[in-house]
Order: sequence, then C-alpha cells, then structure tokens
Amino acid sequence: MPVESSTPDGTRSPIVQALVDVTDALPGGGELRPGQLVMADAVDEAFAESRHLIIQAGTGTGKSLAYLVPAAKRGRPVLIATATKALQEQLAERDLPLVASTLGDLSVAVLKGRANYLCRQRTAELAERGFQSALADESDGDDGPRQERLVASVQRILAWESTTQSGDRSELDDDVSDKAWSMVSVGPRECPGAFVCPQGSRCFAEQARNNAAEADLIVVNLHLLGSHMASGGTVLPDVDAIIIDEAHELEGVMTQSLGIELSPGRIRSLGTLARQVVKSSGTSQAMELTNLAEALAIELGFFDDAARVELVDGEGVSETLRLLDEATRRILSALRDVQENGDARVARAISAATRLLEEVGKLRTPGDNDVLWISGTRNAHALVLSPIDVGPALAAGLFAQATVVMTSATIPPMFSQRLGIDPAEFTQLDVGSPFDFAQQSMLYVAEGIGDRRADDAEERIADELKALIDAAGGRTLALFTSRRAMEHVADLVADRVDYPVLVQGAATNRALIDRFRDEEDACLFATMGMWQGLDVPGRSLSVVAIDRLPFGRPDDPLLEARRSLAGSKAFSLVDLPRAATLLAQGVGRLIRSTSDRGVVAVLDDRLATANYRSVLLNALPPMKRTRSREEVIAFLDDALH
Repeated sequence: MPVESSTPDGTRSPIVQALVDVTDALPGGGELRPGQLVMADAVDEAFAESRHLIIQAGTGTGKSLAYLVPAAKRGRPVLIATATKALQEQLAERDLPLVASTLGDLSVAVLKGRANYLCRQRTAELAERGFQSALADESDGDDGPRQERLVASVQRILAWESTTQSGDRSELDDDVSDKAWSMVSVGPRECPGAFVCPQGSRCFAEQARNNAAEADLIVVNLHLLGSHMASGGTVLPDVDAIIIDEAHELEGVMTQSLGIELSPGRIRSLGTLARQVVKSSGTSQAMELTNLAEALAIELGFFDDAARVELVDGEGVSETLRLLDEATRRILSALRDVQENGDARVARAISAATRLLEEVGKLRTPGDNDVLWISGTRNAHALVLSPIDVGPALAAGLFAQATVVMTSATIPPMFSQRLGIDPAEFTQLDVGSPFDFAQQSMLYVAEGIGDRRADDAEERIADELKALIDAAGGRTLALFTSRRAMEHVADLVADRVDYPVLVQGAATNRALIDRFRDEEDACLFATMGMWQGLDVPGRSLSVVAIDRLPFGRPDDPLLEARRSLAGSKAFSLVDLPRAATLLAQGVGRLIRSTSDRGVVAVLDDRLATANYRSVLLNALPPMKRTRSREEVIAFLDDALH
C-alpha cells in the first residue's frame, strides 16, 4: 500500500487528504508520518469492506488521528472504546475537537458507566432525609476527622450539582473521596431504571446515553463495552463499526467484565439499604444478609490470595452461597411488600437484590468454561467467577455484530486466536514507529544476575541498579514484578546512591510520576501498575530497568485453567504471549519522542539464554543489544552529554 495514497494515479486518497488537513491544523503544524497515513487508509478500507482489522502502531505513530479521521468521514456512527478513562478523556478533550473543527459537521459523545454520574435521586434523598441522618447510615463508624472530611466532600458535591451540565465525576478533583461519591451515585446493579426512578427525566446518566444515541462518534471505555456484552447488548447504542484502542487489554478486560465478583461488602451494603426501608417484619431478613456477609468474609479468609475454589455441597463457601441464595429471596419478598410506598430506595434495593440472586445462582453452578477463585487481599477477599476462554463470547457478541478495528503499540502474539476471530475475516498490519530505535536506544541484558531464587539475588540487582543509576545521573524507572522485591531493592539502592529514590505506595501514583518528571535526577521504583501508560518524555527518563521477565505466577488460578485448556501448547499459547506483551509495554516507557535516548536494562539472563527468547525479542523495538555494562555506560554518557 503506498504511503501517501491508495489511488492508482498517485494522488492522495480522500481519507489521507482529510488526515493531512487535520494534522496541518495542529498547533505549530503537524508532520506527515508514513505509518499514520497507511493506518488511516487501512481503517477506511476495513470499514468499506466490513472486514476486521488488527493494526500494530508503535509509539509516536499518531494512531488516534489515524483512526478518528476515517471514523469521522464514515457517515454512520462509530463506537470508540479505549482501555482507560484517561485515554477516553484525552480523545474527547484534545483529539476529537481538532477533528471536528477541521472536518466539520461531526457530533461527539463521551459515555461512561452509570457510577461515574451524579445520581439526582440520591441527592434528593439526602435533602429529604436530612444530611446528618443519611450520613449516620453511611459513615460506618468513622472517627471525627474522617467524618468531617466526608461531610465537606459531600457538601462540595451538592454545591457542584447546581452548576454541572454533565454530572460527570471527572469534573471534580481528587479531594472528593470514593466514600463521598458513593453517597451520591449508583451502580448499574442498583439503578431501577429511568422509568421507575422519580428523577429519571433529569438523570445525568440517561442524558449521557441519549446524547450517545444521537452522536456520530461515541467514546467509551472497554469496561463499558464489556458491560454491554454481558447485558446482551442493552447498554450502548447499536453500531456496526467499533474501534478498540490499546487492544492488548481486550482479553483481560473482557475476562473481568464477563465474569462475576461477589464481595462481603456488596452483601453488607444491600443489607444496610434494605434495613432502612423494610417494615419491622423484614428487619430480621435484612440482618440475615449482614450476618451472611460476615460469614462469607470468614470463609474467604481461609483461602490464600488468588486461590482456586472448589465447591463442595453442604460445606464452606458452597453452603454460605446456598444460605445467601435463600436469604436474598426472603429479603426480595420483604422489599416487594413495601414496594407500593413510593420510596425510591426500595426500587434500588429490589434491583440490587435481583442482580445478586442472579449472580449467586451462577456462582453456585460454574460452567465448564468458568473458573472460581479468590481475588483481593486477605483483608478484602472477593469470590470471582471468570470465563477461561473469552473467544466464544467475543465471536458472538462483538465480531459477529460489527466491523471491529483493533489497534495498539503492542499486539500480543497469538492475539487473533485468543480472541476467537475467524482467520478469513480479518487483516493484520504493522505500520511501525517513526522513532529510530537503533540510534535512540539500547537493550541491555545484564550478566551474572543468576537465579532469582538465590538468597543474594536482590543484592546483585541492587548493585546493577546502582551502576546504571550512577551512569544516568538518576533518571531511572525500575519496574518490578513483585511489590516485596521492589520495596527490598529500593531500600538497598537508596542506601547506595545519592539520588532521590521514589517508591510506589509512598504517595499517589500521580504525585510520584509528577515528581519523577519534574526532578530530573530522581528514580522511580514501581510495580506492574506502572508498566503501562506512564509517559515521561525527555531526559527525566533515560533508563528503564526490568527486574525479571513478567511471566504469570504458576499458581494463578485463571492462568492455570487456561494452561489446562491449552494442554501441551500452554506455554506458547498462554504464558509466552502474555509475558511478551507485558515486557513490550514496560520497554515502551523509554522512547516517547524523537529526541529521547536511553537504555532498557533487563535484569534476567533468560532474555539472552532461553530457547524462547526470540519470541520475546521479536515483540520489542529494534534496539541495539548488548550484555556489556561498559557499552551501556558509554551509551548513556554520549546520550546525556
């Protein structure tokens, strides 16, 4: 395919010309990026031929505009699903206004999950019941200072309600706590629907849905797309074209969205809500739910983190779920007895109890394609039912319903097979990256780290990191697959270097990243939560160090189930693609602009010696490679001076 045109006479295609017009309108003028032009034509062709497209577009390609322009010119609605709300907002606030102002006649809507919008019914209830009375029901015995902060947060939200047009929480800053927001919002499980709710005609969430139904481009996140699929297609407007950005996240998000999670807190919340609205005859049923929440917490506490659960009739978790099923039926009956009193809280409680009853039934009878396991930490365990293979659900609920364009800087190996896409129904492209990785970067696999299980392995990693940090003058992002290892190595390194060592958990991620970006000699030690999405261009990030290859835990219940399903091909189908994707995402933190230079140091010998190393290396950019620390020090000296 030609870089600037797909027309026989060499002139630019209409889509490429539209993309050029948009990039020319960028502040300071844009630049033509060959991969971006190829991608725009490919997306337009996929829409025209109703053929799925998988496209890898490296960092710096400008993939957002490459898919937004053909989507804007399509003439029919297109749904755009991003991996995060942050990317969703970037598209809505920066990229889409540029496209709309340049191409004209384009309506855009951003749609989020219901819990992201202020619930006018909840705020009306706060006013009707009295603020302090409602607070007493919700505060869970908070002490004085916490109670005061909660009061202040809720008061800020109530004042904001009179000025906001969208009711979207993102308009507020981080000072509004999750606890405060939970008092003025509802999730999809609790909402009885606009036709039942007294405030349905003024509902912010319904307003957002109505706007989306009328828009040319609808921007959502993957979790909402997953909720749409899980609901049987009732959440989002009907479209016949979908773009998925950061598509490497698709399998993981769909596994979560198409599964079920039951926490003791969820049962406790239903009991609290029911106790507020049932008559005295139903109080005992509400208390029964609260008691079962505690019973479930005790049962889940017997399991290790991320343990698989086998149900045995009449015992343990199985028996608690049976009792919960019966108790939920009883509270539903009690709630229906008071349904005619017009209290909107009753409608919410009925909705929540109905959904709970449905999901408890599924938890009690896992299917052959399901795994039941424990998530969270020992103090906050939840029972989770996950599909082992999301391919069948995606094939029926996504790929059979629309033309789907999937793009990411990193497309995992075996991606299409894992998603269940018919090989005859998709095209796959790699449009590369505008960065000169061979000149801008170096991949260093340190020698002598040895077996990570050895007693002194983390001492050796700390020594290697000290050498790299000294050579770079700080400027190091150290990524770890284990929080314990991160904290131990960070302590060791902090005692050996003269540069600030920031450690994930010491402050909010945003505060740590801002400080790392602003203090050029700082180092940031982080876990998997920062392997993706962190964007620090410039000299503040000159070394990315990865402590070990990011293979999944052998005892991870979901991976175990997927390995069992894959049989003899488990390593190549399950473990290796996952590790390659995570490694590529971590490596991708280094080069974020054409002027960046630096080193990726992988402190795991297997990347240089294992027989599967070629799969991992093929997932990475074409960097210079070395095992010599002296070469690394010389490269950094040249890059930084």
